[in-house]
Amino acid sequence: MFFKEFDIRWSDLDANRHLANSAYINFMSHTRMAYLGQLGFNQKSMAEHNIGPAVFYEHMYYFKEVFPGKPVKVSLNLKGLSEDGMFFEFQHDFYDSEGKNFARCQMMGAWMDLNERKLTALPQIFLDAFHKMERAMDFKLLTKADTRKHVQIPKNL
Repeated sequence: MFFKEFDIRWSDLDANRHLANSAYINFMSHTRMAYLGQLGFNQKSMAEHNIGPAVFYEHMYYFKEVFPGKPVKVSLNLKGLSEDGMFFEFQHDFYDSEGKNFARCQMMGAWMDLNERKLTALPQIFLDAFHKMERAMDFKLLTKADTRKHVQIPKNL
């Protein structure tokens, strides 16, 4: 499992003086991109293939508060991937300096063709890199139906 360590900065706090929701999102994004960068996914390679990640949802579960003063660790676990690599699902767990799990996030996303502005399968070079990732014990081969399990429809005013 991949881990990234973070110091909680003043700007990561909210009005209750604990880690703000936006900081959780930023820590997870940074953890994902750091790991993907090790696999060869970086700004340059994604630009060469004209793709970028799109997040469908991030479901956060908070178990206890965390405060500044000691570093935190964020894990990355591959929970699912579609056959063509278009859809992916990650789980992030947050740990305090004593190794206690204080939050979890389950997120799903897809890859977008930045010219067409629509979802696309991964180029083979990236799909091969994803296949090298360690997988969660409950890893699942994703289908388009899996991306609709939490469907929400926009409302017009």
